[in-house]
Amino acid sequence: MKGKVLTIAGSDSSGGAGIQADIKTISALGGYAMSTITAITVQDTNMVSDVYPIPAYIVKAQILSVLNDIGVDVIKTGMLMSPDIILAVSEVLSDHIKPIPLVVDPVMMSTSGHMLLKPHSVNVLISEILPKTTLLTPNLAEAAKLTQMELLYNIDDMRKAADILLKMGPKAVLIKGGHLKGDILTDLLVTSNSEKIFSSLRVAGKDNHGTGCTLASAIATGLAQGLLLEQSIFRAHDYVHKALEQAPGYGSGCGPINHLVEID
Repeated sequence: MKGKVLTIAGSDSSGGAGIQADIKTISALGGYAMSTITAITVQDTNMVSDVYPIPAYIVKAQILSVLNDIGVDVIKTGMLMSPDIILAVSEVLSDHIKPIPLVVDPVMMSTSGHMLLKPHSVNVLISEILPKTTLLTPNLAEAAKLTQMELLYNIDDMRKAADILLKMGPKAVLIKGGHLKGDILTDLLVTSNSEKIFSSLRVAGKDNHGTGCTLASAIATGLAQGLLLEQSIFRAHDYVHKALEQAPGYGSGCGPINHLVEID
């Protein structure tokens, strides 16, 4: 077991996304997973029917309990839910003497269309979290929302959005192109001085619940284990692709992927 990763995210009762997906991913890749729960969701493979936010002081206390005892190599954030929770996370990160690499999956909406980050929280996320971010991993809709651009339709739009996002503070931005049309999935990694495209064949089927959470957690685990950023992303892509290929077919809606696949 190598690499201590703290995931700060919501709980998914269906087990396919959120804290549950993060813990499965980190463990499957040989890391040690710790968690801070920001909200409890009531959801299945069809919809999110309710969300109960955890009080911000409890969120902060969970983070501090881990930092002050076991320690953390990398932090990954998912659904942060509210301005109070975002500010609590930001305060802990600011107070910690040694900066901890931070992978931010800016979860805003569930696959079924339920808003998981309220509109008034977006500006707080931008001002408080993005300047502390090592890697930001938005999908096309999240990138559009953060940059106030129209919907992103191609790789050029992704480049423009990434450039805007970099100016908000992240050291690197990985825009996920999974919602673009076509049989080839294209993700774009942009830093201040480089660009790299990660491509793979699209896996057919409806069972892709939690892929964003899983990808971000897999990257965070790689960084915690000493891999370089591009190496971490490449391994994470391989892992998610195989997990999609071997999805178990559970549920009547958008089902979970198989987090227990083995990779080379």
